[in-house]
Amino acid sequence: MRIHRDQSRLLFRRQRRRRSSGLSLAVMLGVIIGGLAVSWNWIGGRLNFAAQPIDDSLQQAQDAFARGDLSNAVELAQRALEFNPNSDAALTLLTKALIYRSYSDYNRAVDRESALEWAAEGLALAPNSPQRLAIYAYALQSAGRPVEAARTAEAALKLDPQNPLARLAMGMAYGSVGSFEIALRESQQVAQTAEWQLDGQRAMALSYSDLGNYSSAIESIERAISLNRYLVPLYFERALYALQIGDAGSATAAYYQVLTYDPSNVKARLRLCELSSLLRERAAAVEYCKEVTLRAPSWPNGWYQLGMEYFLQGSFASAQDAFHRCSSLQVMQNVPVSERRFECWYLQGQAAEILGDCDNLIATYNEFRAMATDETIAQRWTYPPEGPPTCAVTPAA
Repeated sequence: MRIHRDQSRLLFRRQRRRRSSGLSLAVMLGVIIGGLAVSWNWIGGRLNFAAQPIDDSLQQAQDAFARGDLSNAVELAQRALEFNPNSDAALTLLTKALIYRSYSDYNRAVDRESALEWAAEGLALAPNSPQRLAIYAYALQSAGRPVEAARTAEAALKLDPQNPLARLAMGMAYGSVGSFEIALRESQQVAQTAEWQLDGQRAMALSYSDLGNYSSAIESIERAISLNRYLVPLYFERALYALQIGDAGSATAAYYQVLTYDPSNVKARLRLCELSSLLRERAAAVEYCKEVTLRAPSWPNGWYQLGMEYFLQGSFASAQDAFHRCSSLQVMQNVPVSERRFECWYLQGQAAEILGDCDNLIATYNEFRAMATDETIAQRWTYPPEGPPTCAVTPAA
């Protein structure tokens, strides 16, 4: 039998080639399919990432606060908190920005109540959170409720003994009730933390001032200003401490700095009016107070201070008119009787008496007597039963 080896080898080689070709194709298909799968997963991941909402309001709010733009900081922090109600950072910044803004101008006191409302709502979502308790305590002390603030801060410190905001609130609450040494000690600890150093220095300044150490108060508030030179409320406090040591020049410079950052600020103009009056610069005082009444015509305090300047200058008709605006605005705005500025009625009456304006004098006096039926009125203004002597009717002979 003859064996054909060549043919046999050729057949074997062909079969091997076919098997090898099939294996390569399978491998290539596997690589392609695997690549497609990886690509699809990558594309899907990118699409999912793009579909997720991204909010950078918190960072923008922090940047706005750093620039001293408190109104934008408040708005952006609110947006960040609405996007993520569980964000302690957003709630902390919102509360802080509102409280600082409340001291920035004459019409911002309502911000402290707003801060308290936001803090209360935040605490309701996480009542056992030490940070939320600290935020609420901070808002409570700014709203004039120091006892509740101290209790809430103490609860926060039990959960987190190192919480700087709780310690800050605790110290400021103690300071509000006269425990100035405790307030200073707590604020000094806060000033050692990087994040709350500015607030700690500001609280230290308040405590030093309460203790009568005005030089140290100035040093502390200047350190706070060096940490953020754009925050307007710090300059009002710097001016106050300067006035406590009789440094009118530094106080004036601080108020001008407020106007540099906030040219429309009314509160700074009123303070400049008061300071000019203190320095007996009557013309400058009148001009500053006129600006106040032009920019804030519905603010009784502006009219009161303008009336005082006119009265001190002997311009009694102008004084009477300004005091009348002051008293009328308080009535129109439903200011509680116990909180009304009594001088707007009394000095208005004195100006009318000097001018011999009996009709307006008696009308003003009777208006005051009607208010004085409220037992909370401590001031007294009394004429004889027949009325003001200059306006008394002499009986006919």
